Amino acid sequence: MGWNETQLFSINDTLEEMQSVLWEELSNESAEPPFDIIAIDPPLIRLHHEVNFTKTSEDMPSVKGNLTTVFLTIVYIFVFIVGLPTNAMALWVFLFRKKKKHPASILLANLALADLLFIVWLPLKITYHFNGNDWTFGEPLCKVLVGFFYGNMYCSTIFIACISVQRYWGIVHPLSRKKTNSRATVCISLCVWVVVWLLTIPLYMYQQTVKVTNLMTTCHDVVYRNQLDFPIGYFLTMGIVGYVVPCVVCIVAYFLIFKSLRSSFTKTSGNKKKRKAVILMVIVLVMFLVCFTPNNIMVMVHFSLLARGIENDTHGLYIITLCLSSLNSCLDPFVYYFISDEFRDHVKNTLMCHSARSAERMKVAFRPLKVSTESSS
Repeated sequence: MGWNETQLFSINDTLEEMQSVLWEELSNESAEPPFDIIAIDPPLIRLHHEVNFTKTSEDMPSVKGNLTTVFLTIVYIFVFIVGLPTNAMALWVFLFRKKKKHPASILLANLALADLLFIVWLPLKITYHFNGNDWTFGEPLCKVLVGFFYGNMYCSTIFIACISVQRYWGIVHPLSRKKTNSRATVCISLCVWVVVWLLTIPLYMYQQTVKVTNLMTTCHDVVYRNQLDFPIGYFLTMGIVGYVVPCVVCIVAYFLIFKSLRSSFTKTSGNKKKRKAVILMVIVLVMFLVCFTPNNIMVMVHFSLLARGIENDTHGLYIITLCLSSLNSCLDPFVYYFISDEFRDHVKNTLMCHSARSAERMKVAFRPLKVSTESSS
């Protein structure tokens, strides 16, 4: 006996009603529905009381989409390839090539170290996104990755603020006794590291990996809804402490510098040095605003909306801002090189010494070969 269209639609409606009733009963029996999870960052995954237990990646294009699995992977690979050697070289120059450790050099060395520690963990994120946002390294390593990712990013913003304050005292009050010396700068740097790492401890206190049935295990991209209150409060607080405060400090410091020097930009030697120092710090400030502002605003807006119960889908914009934040780590060394004559000279001398030693080793290596050839003839 055949079925007409009216009968088929009636059966389909009945099945949907039974499915809805069954889910309501299951939800009442359990305080934690198995799929009550929500995106922690602007959404990769949005599952809330899902009935379909066999959802595939084709049903969730943002999970397997090219934006995260291809574009973000390429950006991270570029940052790693460029940033690792350049920041390592910058750290080497600041620590071992400069005889006098000025406060500015100490702060720049810490900034290079923060960038370097951010970059060395990128291979794990590259693997994660290349595998389709499927985390295979376990919960503990995911927590370590998240802690280092945010910790070193906030270290960078705070050290940039410290550099702006140091530049203010060095340019506006060059003879002031209140200027920090090298020992005090080292103490300040240690305090920054300790405070930031203490602030990242909460990231280790809640589950960072979430298993999505028939899809993958995510790392930090989604969180159980009953744990959502913590990341909302945490990331809003860190956005203020790690971004808003350093940003205000930088803007105020550079405003006071410009106010002090606006009438003294002549072509004298001393003012040329001041102008170059100001240019260096202005470029760092612009990089700070361009690289860190969009991402931090996106995160704070996202969690502010979640705090009001408003879910939002801004994943594409978030990925772009995340790329800008990551690019800052490989741009800093080029700023040091092209603006600072002293840094550029140290880099050239280091490379020339290395090339000379390599050439000498090559001569030594091929000398026995030449002797043996002559003797055989």
